[in-house]
Amino acid sequence: MTTTFTYGAMKDGAAAEAIIRFIGEKELQEDGVIVEPKLDQQLRSGYAKGLFQGKTEQTEVVWSLGLLNASYVVFAGYTPGEGADGLRKAAAAAAKALKRIKAASAEVRLSKSLFEQEVAAIGASVVAQSLTEGLLLALHDRMPLKKEETKRFQLDAAAFIPEAGLLHEPGGREAWESGAAKGKLLAESVAYARDLTNLPGNDLTPERLANHAEELASEFDLEIEVIDEWTAAEQGMGGLLAVGQGSVNPPRMIVIHYKGAPDDAEVWGLVGKGITFDTGGISLKKGLGMEEMISDMGGAAAVLGALRALAELKAEVNVLAVIPTAENMPSDRAFKPGDVLQTMSGYTVEIVNTDAEGRLVLADGLTTAIRRGATKLVDVATLTGAVMITLGYEATGAVTNNEALMAEVLRASERAGERVWQLPAYPEFMKDLRSDAADLKNSGSRYGAASRAGMFIGHFTEGLPWVHLDIGGTAWLEASRGWEPKGGTGVMVRTLVELLAGKEKA
Repeated sequence: MTTTFTYGAMKDGAAAEAIIRFIGEKELQEDGVIVEPKLDQQLRSGYAKGLFQGKTEQTEVVWSLGLLNASYVVFAGYTPGEGADGLRKAAAAAAKALKRIKAASAEVRLSKSLFEQEVAAIGASVVAQSLTEGLLLALHDRMPLKKEETKRFQLDAAAFIPEAGLLHEPGGREAWESGAAKGKLLAESVAYARDLTNLPGNDLTPERLANHAEELASEFDLEIEVIDEWTAAEQGMGGLLAVGQGSVNPPRMIVIHYKGAPDDAEVWGLVGKGITFDTGGISLKKGLGMEEMISDMGGAAAVLGALRALAELKAEVNVLAVIPTAENMPSDRAFKPGDVLQTMSGYTVEIVNTDAEGRLVLADGLTTAIRRGATKLVDVATLTGAVMITLGYEATGAVTNNEALMAEVLRASERAGERVWQLPAYPEFMKDLRSDAADLKNSGSRYGAASRAGMFIGHFTEGLPWVHLDIGGTAWLEASRGWEPKGGTGVMVRTLVELLAGKEKA
């Protein structure tokens, strides 16, 4: 994303192709000037007929007919008091309208009556960040691979133009520009995660995912280890090796060290599931919809995207980003139900379902993070279909062994506008994972399955504070919504950044 954001006027005094004017229902009912009397009359006529009501996510595009320097006006509905989420939704709707009319530059006019309440409630910086995220994230969708070159629509330039008196506090402009810059940075990191998630499985193998991680580490001068199958065997990574042994593309364990606070003993272990394609293995999935299993590395994409943002922000925090990556394929070499494998931790696992593979690689991922000094753990994984039965596509499920850390994650998710819902972790759930052949079995009853899967992972935390985030329903969408596109969403990038470097960490 190379959008240039300015404050007060377009860069170099250029004329914008469109004006974005956020507007609420109250202003439509009044007689004051909105942008231009004749255009205002046209808009209010539509309101009187019930066509445009100024609700959040509603838009109305009006051709300016030469009455303004810009060719179009995009009226975008917004209801004051909806906070950061409402701002993102309104900005996303406006961005989609810009895309429809192919307007690559825009003035974003902000009325005092509509935005004064939000600036007072959440601050100019958060308002600017939310609007910027909405504008950029809504425009970043999947790029198809076609014979003829295709280009993603891009907003080249935008200027935020607040009405006089809106940012009356000292430092208001600086706060706004800081928020817009952060919003752009986070949107770029989410876009990075989306692009990784959308890569086809014949391109993004475990080795290629490691290559992308190496490029990221090189860009930000980060220390990286890429553990191949031979070194993984030496270190006893039986879960990772078992999942990957059926594929011609061998597994990798990727470890990236970010040391933003070298004098701090706290080290966050971020572990992202990186199954680059999941057939289910011998316990083969149904064919319908299996093409979406390119998204089974959405957790890895989220961790890499968050790490990118933290490095850009120069966040004062220490992170061990660990990505166990493999391809789960059926073959004469594949692991199978009835096998017993030994994980890196020494615990043994009886395999009853090879499609419950994510928890096996994450077990070794957590142990890798712990042995390298992690003091807190967060794993992100497209782990179960069961979480979708519970939460649909609407929220990420969470399991924890530490309520204080869980509270931090929930607050971070609220600031990011990414819903997280805590699932129960009853001790009784673990009874169903007991095995006659090993310490554990990798699957049990389908009842409470999302909690059980998370608690299986929690068995390998060695008592460290830990939160598991199941993005099985949120990492990939079948239809766009708000600022999230069809396909890979890059979910949890912004939550992780808020958790590690948000205002509570400032």
